[in-house]
Amino acid sequence: MGELIRSHDWSGSPLGHPDTWPPCLRSTVSLLLGSRFPMFVGFGPELGFVYNDSYAEILGDKHPAALGGRFQDIWSEIWPDIVPLIERAMAGEATWSENLPLTLNRHGYDEPTWFTFSYSPVRDEEDRVAGMFCACTETTGRVQAEAALRENEARLRFLDRLGKEAANSLDADAILATTTRMLAEHLGLSNCAYADMDPDEDGFTIRGDWAAEGSPSIVGHYSLADFGRRAVEDLGAGRPLVIHDNLAELEPGEAATFQAIGIAATICMPLVKDGRLTALMAIHDRVPRTWTDHELALLGEVTERSWAHIERVRAVAALREAVADLEALNLTLEQRVEERTSRLFETEEVLRQSQKLEAVGQLTGGVAHDFNNLLTIIRSSVDFLLRPDLPEARRSRYLHAVSETVERASKLTSQLLAFARRQTLQPVTIDVGARLHALADLLDTVTGARITVVTELPERPCFIEVDVSQFETALVNMAVNARDAMDGEGTLTLRLACGSSLPPIRGHAGSPGPFAAISLGDTGSGIPPDLQARVFEPFFTTKEVGKGTGLGLSQVFGFAKQSGGDVTFESTPSLGTTFTLYLPQVAAMASSGEPVVEAAEVEPGGAGQRVLVVEDNIEVGRFATQILHDLGYETTWATNAEEALNKLGPSGAEFDVVFSDVVMPGMGGVALAKLLRDEFPDLPVVLASGYSHVLARDGTHGFELLSKPYSADQVSRVLRRVVRAKRRVSPEPMS
Repeated sequence: MGELIRSHDWSGSPLGHPDTWPPCLRSTVSLLLGSRFPMFVGFGPELGFVYNDSYAEILGDKHPAALGGRFQDIWSEIWPDIVPLIERAMAGEATWSENLPLTLNRHGYDEPTWFTFSYSPVRDEEDRVAGMFCACTETTGRVQAEAALRENEARLRFLDRLGKEAANSLDADAILATTTRMLAEHLGLSNCAYADMDPDEDGFTIRGDWAAEGSPSIVGHYSLADFGRRAVEDLGAGRPLVIHDNLAELEPGEAATFQAIGIAATICMPLVKDGRLTALMAIHDRVPRTWTDHELALLGEVTERSWAHIERVRAVAALREAVADLEALNLTLEQRVEERTSRLFETEEVLRQSQKLEAVGQLTGGVAHDFNNLLTIIRSSVDFLLRPDLPEARRSRYLHAVSETVERASKLTSQLLAFARRQTLQPVTIDVGARLHALADLLDTVTGARITVVTELPERPCFIEVDVSQFETALVNMAVNARDAMDGEGTLTLRLACGSSLPPIRGHAGSPGPFAAISLGDTGSGIPPDLQARVFEPFFTTKEVGKGTGLGLSQVFGFAKQSGGDVTFESTPSLGTTFTLYLPQVAAMASSGEPVVEAAEVEPGGAGQRVLVVEDNIEVGRFATQILHDLGYETTWATNAEEALNKLGPSGAEFDVVFSDVVMPGMGGVALAKLLRDEFPDLPVVLASGYSHVLARDGTHGFELLSKPYSADQVSRVLRRVVRAKRRVSPEPMS
């Protein structure tokens, strides 16, 4: 903006040429140009406009034409909203506005925005108010996110309440009657209805509805075409029909059909099963209404959940009917037996789908339970940390609790990804026998003094390619499970067999291998036969509440599968259990394949190195740049890959390292890193991700990876390591 001000044609500006500006304006402009916070000054009777680079982003398409213009002309669309604040500032009074809603037109269309800003008077050398100064920040993203979160929480609460109500009924019509009543009352509607489509999909029958007092019932048979072309096209294509005001949006004849049954606004949600329009659920209001995305999403979810519950109810009823019919069948009537058998197969398929929904519900409930426990610890600790009179010892204790809880949450996420086979693995080739020998002491510590750890390892080397951290975690999880099964006393045998074949496991065909078979056998109580099929289910545990998450063995299962192997067990009640982890063997490498860890140099931090941070999330981006500043780095922040490439310029020489998120709109972090490796091979790139399907499928492509949540110490260590590596490979300057 400094360059733009120097090259700007000021002949048409009420401010005149900068050489003629009074000292108070010059000092104010100097202040705002040196700040990264969005700022502007409006000076003189016509409030001539000057702003900095950060504010240019807020202007959108109004930049750079806004430079030197009249404030009222630049923001004409919001002038009536802000002129009282401007008048107060020009009268000598500073103002403060927090999350003020404003409708801006900065990209050719109106958009709702929110801003927090202050207006302060600018006084000249004679202490007269000569203009006004503004420092502002756009809070649109945060305000919208908070609103969306509130809507989502309200939707979840309603859906939960709707599920306690509907679950008590075994009748489909009763379920739908409850659903329409609760949905209409929740949204304050005049009517909510459900309908079945005719076989030809040209008409439908409204079988039941709920109508508010003063609104007519709309039960009956209707032709879809009578409601207009949009109804036929949208619903026929499986899209919801959304009408805010039928008199304004539809042809008079089409609107008349709605008006005749007392409807001005409607959302009609189609239910498509097996490619056919099967049923409808609709919400209506007697007056025009601007439907929100929240209301549309809620109706869609209620429709799917209601019909899923109805299908379960009908499936149970059909099963009972089938069983009763089978008992009465004459065994000599082969044709009737075949018909009933066919119906049973169809019923079983519906039940299987219901069981899948149950499994998803169990998984979701387990995740919510564990994360809410962790969030409770964090929130309570933060509440105490905000107290100004908190003793230092207690402050340290609460800070430690927050740090420890974040680590537990990160571990829980890692275990979930492991079960789903979605964690990002970083495999290296290791001698598994040597690794197990080194782990024996760790397992001895984990299991306790009353458990004897026995190792049976071959003398010859045996190599596997695995993520070492996940491999060790799997062994610890199996050891902890064995310890608990032995009630803390017994013998744990760690055994390795090389060159093994993979036996058939859980219906999957075996493989000749070779595989390394790592087994842990205990002398515990064994697993009851009726529970053996559920051993690897997530959140399944026989332990008391608070004694286990049920994720340990599911992590072992996910790790084994993602590593190209499998896991199985043999168990005899009262004698013990042996879990065996099968992992593919690989040829020995020229070196051990173990990563060489250099001794960390003692450095105070960034020492002024220049980091380009690429992060689309505003809150995370601010946090990352802040901790990098605190570590001694100089940072530049880009919110997407395209902006990052612009800031890097033709050579990238202004930066020492790029620190980029993986999942971003447009070009992702991995694609950006690959491009930079080709364009600027001497510029190191560090990636950060909480989870990415690209990384889980293809790995890190040779780039350094920080897993979220990361600590300031982890960021510092990784950045120092890659910068040191860059210095080692860079050629010495010529004298």
